[in-house]
Amino acid sequence: MLNRRQILAALAGAAVASRPGIAADAYSGPVPPKKDVPYLLHADNLVETEVVNASESSQKKDVTFSVPGETSPARTPLGEPIFLFASDRISPDSLALYQFDVKDGRREIKIPRSKGGVKAFHTSLRTLASGLFRIEAAEYLENGEYSLSPEGQNIAFCFTVY
Repeated sequence: MLNRRQILAALAGAAVASRPGIAADAYSGPVPPKKDVPYLLHADNLVETEVVNASESSQKKDVTFSVPGETSPARTPLGEPIFLFASDRISPDSLALYQFDVKDGRREIKIPRSKGGVKAFHTSLRTLASGLFRIEAAEYLENGEYSLSPEGQNIAFCFTVY
Protein backbone atom coordinates (compact mmCIF):
# COMPACT_ATOMS: atom_id res chain seq x y z
CA MET A 1 0.00 0.00 0.00
CA LEU A 2 1.29 3.48 -0.89
CA ASN A 3 1.74 6.07 1.81
CA ARG A 4 0.86 9.75 1.38
CA ARG A 5 4.46 10.80 0.54
CA GLN A 6 4.73 8.18 -2.25
CA ILE A 7 1.40 9.29 -3.75
CA LEU A 8 2.49 12.96 -3.78
CA ALA A 9 5.82 12.03 -5.38
CA ALA A 10 4.04 10.01 -8.07
CA LEU A 11 1.64 12.87 -8.81
CA ALA A 12 4.51 15.37 -9.06
CA GLY A 13 6.37 13.03 -11.42
CA ALA A 14 3.26 12.65 -13.58
CA ALA A 15 2.80 16.42 -13.76
CA VAL A 16 6.40 16.90 -14.95
CA ALA A 17 6.09 14.03 -17.44
CA SER A 18 2.92 15.55 -18.89
CA ARG A 19 4.83 18.71 -19.82
CA PRO A 20 7.57 17.59 -22.23
CA GLY A 21 10.95 19.19 -21.68
CA ILE A 22 10.15 20.80 -18.34
CA ALA A 23 12.64 18.66 -16.41
CA ALA A 24 15.28 18.94 -19.12
CA ASP A 25 15.02 22.69 -19.78
CA ALA A 26 18.49 24.16 -20.02
CA TYR A 27 19.69 27.62 -20.97
CA SER A 28 20.46 27.74 -24.69
CA GLY A 29 21.03 31.46 -25.29
CA PRO A 30 24.25 33.44 -25.75
CA VAL A 31 27.04 33.07 -23.18
CA PRO A 32 29.49 35.87 -22.32
CA PRO A 33 32.98 35.19 -23.73
CA LYS A 34 34.68 36.74 -20.66
CA LYS A 35 34.04 35.88 -17.03
CA ASP A 36 33.41 38.60 -14.42
CA VAL A 37 32.29 41.14 -17.04
CA PRO A 38 28.59 41.99 -17.46
CA TYR A 39 27.32 42.02 -21.04
CA LEU A 40 24.28 43.95 -22.23
CA LEU A 41 21.80 41.56 -23.84
CA HIS A 42 20.29 42.81 -27.12
CA ALA A 43 18.15 39.94 -28.49
CA ASP A 44 20.82 37.25 -29.11
CA ASN A 45 23.70 39.75 -29.25
CA LEU A 46 25.98 40.59 -26.34
CA VAL A 47 27.58 44.03 -25.87
CA GLU A 48 30.51 44.09 -23.44
CA THR A 49 30.27 46.81 -20.81
CA GLU A 50 33.18 49.24 -20.54
CA VAL A 51 35.52 47.98 -17.79
CA VAL A 52 37.23 50.84 -15.93
CA ASN A 53 39.00 51.21 -12.60
CA ALA A 54 37.35 54.17 -10.93
CA SER A 55 39.58 56.68 -9.20
CA GLU A 56 38.61 57.67 -5.68
CA SER A 57 38.97 61.05 -4.01
CA SER A 58 37.83 62.02 -0.53
CA GLN A 59 36.52 65.30 0.75
CA LYS A 60 35.20 66.20 4.18
CA LYS A 61 31.53 65.44 3.38
CA ASP A 62 31.76 62.85 0.60
CA VAL A 63 33.79 60.38 -1.46
CA THR A 64 33.84 60.75 -5.25
CA PHE A 65 34.42 57.87 -7.65
CA SER A 66 35.16 58.92 -11.23
CA VAL A 67 36.02 57.42 -14.60
CA PRO A 68 37.43 59.26 -17.62
CA GLY A 69 35.28 60.30 -20.57
CA GLU A 70 31.82 61.79 -20.86
CA THR A 71 30.16 58.68 -22.27
CA SER A 72 30.66 54.93 -22.49
CA PRO A 73 31.14 53.09 -25.79
CA ALA A 74 28.81 50.36 -24.44
CA ARG A 75 25.34 51.64 -25.33
CA THR A 76 21.78 50.41 -25.04
CA PRO A 77 18.43 51.90 -26.06
CA LEU A 78 16.69 49.85 -23.35
CA GLY A 79 15.44 51.76 -20.30
CA GLU A 80 15.42 48.50 -18.31
CA PRO A 81 18.60 46.82 -19.56
CA ILE A 82 19.33 43.12 -19.17
CA PHE A 83 22.83 41.80 -18.53
CA LEU A 84 24.36 38.35 -18.77
CA PHE A 85 27.15 37.68 -16.31
CA ALA A 86 29.45 34.65 -16.13
CA SER A 87 30.79 34.65 -12.58
CA ASP A 88 34.26 33.53 -11.53
CA ARG A 89 35.77 35.84 -8.87
CA ILE A 90 32.99 38.45 -8.64
CA SER A 91 29.74 37.44 -6.99
CA PRO A 92 26.76 38.59 -9.09
CA ASP A 93 24.80 39.58 -5.99
CA SER A 94 27.55 42.07 -5.07
CA LEU A 95 26.87 44.16 -8.20
CA ALA A 96 25.00 47.41 -7.61
CA LEU A 97 23.64 49.71 -10.32
CA TYR A 98 24.44 53.43 -10.08
CA GLN A 99 23.99 56.51 -12.25
CA PHE A 100 26.90 58.80 -13.03
CA ASP A 101 26.85 62.58 -13.21
CA VAL A 102 28.93 63.96 -16.10
CA LYS A 103 31.26 66.79 -15.04
CA ASP A 104 34.46 68.25 -16.48
CA GLY A 105 34.92 65.52 -19.09
CA ARG A 106 34.43 62.60 -16.73
CA ARG A 107 31.68 60.51 -15.16
CA GLU A 108 31.43 60.59 -11.38
CA ILE A 109 29.42 59.40 -8.42
CA LYS A 110 29.53 61.33 -5.14
CA ILE A 111 28.79 59.27 -2.06
CA PRO A 112 27.92 61.33 1.01
CA ARG A 113 29.61 60.25 4.22
CA SER A 114 26.37 60.98 6.08
CA LYS A 115 23.74 58.37 6.71
CA GLY A 116 21.99 57.04 3.62
CA GLY A 117 24.76 57.28 1.04
CA VAL A 118 23.95 57.16 -2.66
CA LYS A 119 20.89 55.36 -3.98
CA ALA A 120 21.48 52.24 -6.07
CA PHE A 121 18.83 51.26 -8.60
CA HIS A 122 16.90 48.06 -7.93
CA THR A 123 17.96 45.00 -9.90
CA SER A 124 16.82 41.40 -10.11
CA LEU A 125 19.12 38.41 -10.35
CA ARG A 126 18.30 35.04 -11.86
CA THR A 127 20.51 31.95 -12.27
CA LEU A 128 20.45 30.63 -15.85
CA ALA A 129 23.05 27.87 -15.49
CA SER A 130 25.95 27.04 -13.21
CA GLY A 131 27.98 30.27 -12.95
CA LEU A 132 25.76 32.11 -15.48
CA PHE A 133 23.37 34.84 -14.33
CA ARG A 134 20.83 37.26 -15.74
CA ILE A 135 20.78 40.70 -14.10
CA GLU A 136 17.95 43.08 -14.93
CA ALA A 137 17.28 46.68 -14.01
CA ALA A 138 14.07 46.44 -12.00
CA GLU A 139 13.20 50.08 -12.54
CA TYR A 140 13.27 52.36 -15.55
CA LEU A 141 16.57 54.14 -16.25
CA GLU A 142 16.47 57.59 -17.85
CA ASN A 143 18.93 58.38 -20.64
CA GLY A 144 22.38 58.79 -19.13
CA GLU A 145 25.55 57.15 -17.90
CA TYR A 146 25.48 54.15 -15.54
CA SER A 147 27.70 51.59 -13.86
CA LEU A 148 27.36 48.15 -12.37
CA SER A 149 29.97 47.98 -9.61
CA PRO A 150 30.83 45.24 -7.11
CA GLU A 151 30.64 46.27 -3.45
CA GLY A 152 34.00 47.16 -1.93
CA GLN A 153 35.83 47.38 -5.27
CA ASN A 154 36.67 50.30 -7.56
CA ILE A 155 35.79 48.39 -10.74
CA ALA A 156 33.10 50.07 -12.83
CA PHE A 157 31.26 48.24 -15.62
CA CYS A 158 29.99 51.27 -17.53
CA PHE A 159 27.25 51.68 -20.10
CA THR A 160 25.04 54.38 -21.60
CA VAL A 161 21.27 54.36 -21.89
CA TYR A 162 20.23 56.49 -24.87
